[in-house]
Amino acid sequence: MGTQGMLRNALLDSLTHATLQKLAPELQSVSLQVGFVFNEPGEEVEQVIFPQSGMVSLLAVMLDGSAIETATIGREGAIGAMVGLGPHITQTRTIVQTPLIASRVNALAFRNLVLAEPELRDLVVRHNEALLAQVQVNAACNAIHNLEQRLARWILQTRDRIDEEEIPLTHELLSEMLGVRRSSVSEIANKLQSANLISYTRGKIHIDDRDALERTACECYQTIKHNAVEILKRRP
Repeated sequence: MGTQGMLRNALLDSLTHATLQKLAPELQSVSLQVGFVFNEPGEEVEQVIFPQSGMVSLLAVMLDGSAIETATIGREGAIGAMVGLGPHITQTRTIVQTPLIASRVNALAFRNLVLAEPELRDLVVRHNEALLAQVQVNAACNAIHNLEQRLARWILQTRDRIDEEEIPLTHELLSEMLGVRRSSVSEIANKLQSANLISYTRGKIHIDDRDALERTACECYQTIKHNAVEILKRRP
């Protein structure tokens, strides 16, 4: 994969040329479809993924098999980056939610580079801070904000991470991620469509009025987006 393709990921793009050139030979291109599972809870992370387009969800899985989303990651971040600081056992299910194009690196190779490169080590720590902050924001959002606000936020976050105008999102997927009934998602989606904020057909959503949709979304959309940008500004 050429370096230009890698730089579609914000974390890789933030690295100095010298550090990126040391990491680049270890990166491999990967394209994965919706539903691909990287890890289940209790499994050791064996690779680090830097998305360029698409989105991955981290799900908390209950004993009865039900699951709810705790965080999402796209080209602003990485999946499994904490393995750079040592062997890491994930506590979530990590699953592809929209078609994913990414760069991946073996966990051991990444760990060796992180140990040798202070810039990479700092980036891993800052990214984990932003991911933890997102989990905390999502927890508060699920408790405080209504479904219409949360659905608008989810649609916007997904669109920010893909290269297509139409977002492949089914009501079934949205209901699982938001932890509500499918009928509730359908009701709110129909409301947004009637207000001409979105159009929805055959499992795909198109944003027709982004400004209005952003006004409908809860503050968490901008908060999470801001945190992702801030981690790239802070350098050692």
